[in-house]
Amino acid sequence: MDMHNEKISKIMKVFSTPREIYYASSKKMLASGVLSETDIERICKSRKEYSFDKEKEKLIKHNIRFVSIESVLYPDKLKNIYNPPYGLFFRGNIIDSKRPAVAIIGARNCTEYGKMVAEHISEVLSYNNISVISGMARGIDSSAHKGAIRNNGETYAVLGCGVDVCYPNENINMYFKIQNKGGIISEYPVGSEPLRWHFPARNRIISGLADVIVIVEAKEKSGSLITAEYALEQGKDIYAVPGRVSDELSKGCNALIKAGAELFNTPEDVIEHLRIKYPLSEQILKKEKYAIAKEFEVLYSGLDLSPKNLNTIIEETGLTSEEILEKLLKMQLMNLVEEPIKGYYVRKF
Repeated sequence: MDMHNEKISKIMKVFSTPREIYYASSKKMLASGVLSETDIERICKSRKEYSFDKEKEKLIKHNIRFVSIESVLYPDKLKNIYNPPYGLFFRGNIIDSKRPAVAIIGARNCTEYGKMVAEHISEVLSYNNISVISGMARGIDSSAHKGAIRNNGETYAVLGCGVDVCYPNENINMYFKIQNKGGIISEYPVGSEPLRWHFPARNRIISGLADVIVIVEAKEKSGSLITAEYALEQGKDIYAVPGRVSDELSKGCNALIKAGAELFNTPEDVIEHLRIKYPLSEQILKKEKYAIAKEFEVLYSGLDLSPKNLNTIIEETGLTSEEILEKLLKMQLMNLVEEPIKGYYVRKF
């Protein structure tokens, strides 16, 4: 039975439990003034195919929990958003609304740069005990989960299908790893397929569960911008990673910044924002400043206030271009290095 959450909330004010609704007479359901004749026909028809006890057994068998909006376990952050899901299915842990959380989202067909940025942001947030939320889609979403997993952090994936369905299929290993410290979340019943219209709707849950939303790469019209719209409606702060004006995947982020979103510079910006929101939390910001990690020592010591291009850095350090670019990106995000001219790098003090 497919019913809007608002209608479910109204009918629950008339009946005490879902079981009571399900087994109520047609006359009583119609008298509620909430259910249409079509709704009642669907309920009566489903009685022949559906069993509460069998569904309960299925959930137990697959280690899936269902939490309704009336439950104390239901995330507080979702209760006041527009059209909150009546219930959520969880596989793994149930998310704790008292813990700070950041949603990291972006394009499916992203660049390698975008993947590296998403992974690094997630790693730093995880190090500081901040939950990472995303949608387990290809591209930026997967990279965000990957960074958290690598740092043994807590991450949650909100799906546009049942929690027992891994979509996309290639993320099957990630799907199980997410459940170790975080969880898989969906408002759709067990077995639900990943239908196209499910994904825009699930985005309100991603933004609703997060305190801050970070968009890494996005085209002018994309699912990430839908999430940004939900976030604005929910009063959430949005950070967008800026990009070159000529890049299609930067246009969405640049447009958000122009419209008033925060310009993402380093993960510390987000962490400081959360420390204001959670002033009593000792979990936030474990270390105030980065020490120069050993992996960066050779490269960092070779940079100074005079811009150096990539070829010069390769000659002086003996590192490969791939190693250098990856380390330079991480150091840029750590606010240690900047690129004043395209392809030239200097230390930042």
